[in-house]
Order: sequence, then C-alpha cells, then structure tokens
Amino acid sequence: MSLPTADPYLPGHGDPGWSARHYELELDYDLAGNRLDGTATITAVALVDSARVVLDLAWLAVKKVTLDGRTPKWAHREHRLILTPKQRLRAGQQFTIVVRYAGKPRPLIDRHHGDAGWEELTDGVIVAGQPHGAPTWYPCNDRVDDKASYDIAVTAATNYTVVANGTLVRRTRRGSGETWHYRQTEPMPPYLATVQIGRYDLVDVTGEAPVPVTAAIPAGALADYRRSFGRQGEMIAYFSEVFGPYPLPAYTVVVTDDDLEIPLESQSLSTFGRNFLTGRWEQVRLVAHELAHQWFGNAVTMRRLQDIWLHEGFACYAEWLWSQAAGGDSADAQARRHHAKLARQRRDLVLADPGPELMFDDRVYKRGALTLHALRLTVGDRSFFTLLRTWVERHRGGSATTADFEELTAQVCGERSALFDAWLREKTLPELPPA
Repeated sequence: MSLPTADPYLPGHGDPGWSARHYELELDYDLAGNRLDGTATITAVALVDSARVVLDLAWLAVKKVTLDGRTPKWAHREHRLILTPKQRLRAGQQFTIVVRYAGKPRPLIDRHHGDAGWEELTDGVIVAGQPHGAPTWYPCNDRVDDKASYDIAVTAATNYTVVANGTLVRRTRRGSGETWHYRQTEPMPPYLATVQIGRYDLVDVTGEAPVPVTAAIPAGALADYRRSFGRQGEMIAYFSEVFGPYPLPAYTVVVTDDDLEIPLESQSLSTFGRNFLTGRWEQVRLVAHELAHQWFGNAVTMRRLQDIWLHEGFACYAEWLWSQAAGGDSADAQARRHHAKLARQRRDLVLADPGPELMFDDRVYKRGALTLHALRLTVGDRSFFTLLRTWVERHRGGSATTADFEELTAQVCGERSALFDAWLREKTLPELPPA
C-alpha cells in the first residue's frame, strides 16, 4: 500500500486525509547525551472517510500510540507512522492521537533541500524546520497548508534557556531541570515550529516596536547585537505601517554562539548566528528579511510549496523597502541593480512553479521581489500598499496561492495586471517599468 504525499515538492511527507487542530508537545531533553523523550497529543479532524492516519516521524522510536484512548494497529517505517484504527474514520470526525517516543534526534536529509530539523550546536540545540525538518522532533502531519495551534513544553538543564514559538506561559523547576512552556495560539504549519536551547540571556529590546521584542543572546553579546539589530524596533514599526499591524503578540530573536550559514525562519522568532552581528548591510538586510516573514510566510502561508515566491519574494522586497526607509539606497535602485544581475544569469526558472530543486534558488527571491516592484510601478504606491495590507488582513492565519494574489490584485487595483504572466509564468526576464 502506497503512503500519501501532500505536496509533490516534498515526496513522502504529509497526509491530505486529515488535519491537525492542536499539538501539545511535552519534551524532555538531555543535552549531554542528545536524548529526547517526548509525548505528543494531537487534536485532529478527518477530512475524508479513511481507514488509516499517516504521521511523519523520523529517527525517533515510537513507544506507545493511542487514538481516542484505544491502541490502534500501527507501523513505523520510512519516517512514516501509519495508524489503522479499528473503525474507519468519517469525514468531519474529530479524534485525538497520543504518541510517546524517544531517541537521538538528528537532521533529515533531502536530495533537493539538504538537511533540516533538530541539530546539535557546540553547546545547545537549534531546530531549522524548513521545509522538511519538523518530523525530526515530533510526530506531525508535515503539510505546509496544515496550520494548528501549539503548546510546547521543554525540560532541559537549569543552566540553559529554552526558546520556542509563541508566548512563555510558565517556567517550572524540577530538580536539576527546568521546564519552559510556550503557547502559540495563532495557527502555524509544522515546519515553522521550533525549539532553541542554549546558554542565553533574555534581554528586552523592544525599543520603538509596537509589540514586545526579546533577544536571546550569549553573555556579553549585547553590544555586538546592537550593531545589526539596533534599529529593529523602528523596522517593526515601519513594516507595521506598510504591511499592516504586526500579526503576532511578540517577536524574539535568538543569536547562537555558533556561526550559522543562514538565518532560520520560525513563527514569532528568528535565529541568527553570532557571525551576523557585524552591522554590515548584508547582515542588516537579513534582519529585515526574517522579520518580514512574520507577515509573509507565517501570518499568510503558501498553500503549495511551488508558491514559495509568496514568502521569499515578499521578504526580499521588504529588504529593499527598509533600505530606503533607513536612509540607504531606494527600493527602485535596489530593484534595478538586481534586475541587471538577473539579466546576466541563466533563464531556466519559472517563478510560479520553479520545481523542488530550484525553490530556494536566489533567483526566486530576487525575481519575486522584482515582480512586486514591477507591480508597484504599474499600479502606483497607494494601490500597491493597500494590496499588501489587504493580502495580510484577508488571509491572516490561513494559506493562499499565487492565483489568490492575482485575484486580490484585480479586486484592489481595479483590473487584472497583465504583468503576472510575464513575470510569473515565463522564463524570459521582463524589463522593469520606468520609475
């Protein structure tokens, strides 16, 4: 019997037959031995009549499973946990799965997307879930369009700080350990869930931001932190004007003591390596980029992985907007510079469907941003920024497609923009409209 795939860009992940409504994760982690013991309670609903439920769980051993309090027939193979209840599930039926599991978590490797998931640092842990790493630390329905609320409680040694998605609701000492309980009430897909563990100081860096902002940073790193993040409060305030109100109760930035190749996006927080604290534009632009994902990617999430430009193109354009707002190069100057660079590169990418091997290609980011700039130059600033704010407001907490964005553009701007075919569905690079 073949196992389901929810998205062709990520074979072997996700079950379109059911949807999670809430994840309650109770985790106990031993840093010295890289040992994770977990209990996941998943509240769910069947979307179709089905004789089975398939979850994603990699590397970790399943100890016990129940479905609505009963033990179903189950098997765990090829990173899939297959449950066969005694009675078929009916469409619309609500049910609860409890999975107890344990083992040594490690990243999951995909031939197109590299490794992702639970990863040990020199002294701590990061979880980089995008796009396939969620199953390395908890059983889930690993679909980009399956958004649920979360309670994440992690017990670690008392001299470590744990950061996860959402709001910290309590800290509890348990002998030599301490439990950190976070709650994310806003819907979130599995790949955006994260846990960060390290020897961090928690510092209030709200500044001019309209919501609380916390930095989890190594001891003694605050001065360096301010070099790249010193204007983050202004940045949040500015994006709240042009994109609409910040969509979550708070924002957290984690800075690991290790260097990281790239920052990590998660809902309500972002993770950077200490090597990003230089204050250079190449680092500051990524501060803007990861922050913008809280609107474009987290509040509004792509329904299909092929629509990744709705995340990365928008976040890249936010970099250019911040450059101008902060007194640097204008968004138009940034756009024309990157257009000239793209014009010298190969033309084998279709933005609206780049394929799994190219979905994280830098050209998706830059061409996506250029599409937005071309749209802005075509419809004018008033219509363009009304469109962005309406996009977030209408789809906040849900998922959307490129077709949804085109339809909304027609509604807000009065007509369907002809530029979408050229920018989204052709390999040839169009010219930018005049400034």
